[in-house]
Amino acid sequence: QVQLVESGGGLVQAGGSLRLSCAVSGRTFSNYAMGWFRQAPGKEREFAAFINWSGSTYYPDSVKGRFTISRDNAKNTVYLQMNNLKPEDTAVYYCAGFSSGSYYYTRSYDAWGQGTQVTVSS
Repeated sequence: QVQLVESGGGLVQAGGSLRLSCAVSGRTFSNYAMGWFRQAPGKEREFAAFINWSGSTYYPDSVKGRFTISRDNAKNTVYLQMNNLKPEDTAVYYCAGFSSGSYYYTRSYDAWGQGTQVTVSS
């Protein structure tokens, strides 16, 4: 059974940085594409970043140039470096294991972490 455990969330001022981590166990990580999603109060969960097995990355326009997804296959961990954070980045952040389909949609993922809260104050 695949398990994903996020860490690294917290409270930060606007313009600050945070790095989220997601430790993966229960399957071969090196060929596992991974995504990050986020969900603000009262809103749907939305795509934040994706990395495939070879290291190619994809981002929505809302975070492009500020967020960087990366992976360390030796540590079975995927990261999300978030710079120049804005109050609108406040959300619970989830890592997810990709299954099939488009990386943009939650239905394309078959494993999810419990989420970690990120709060950006103005």
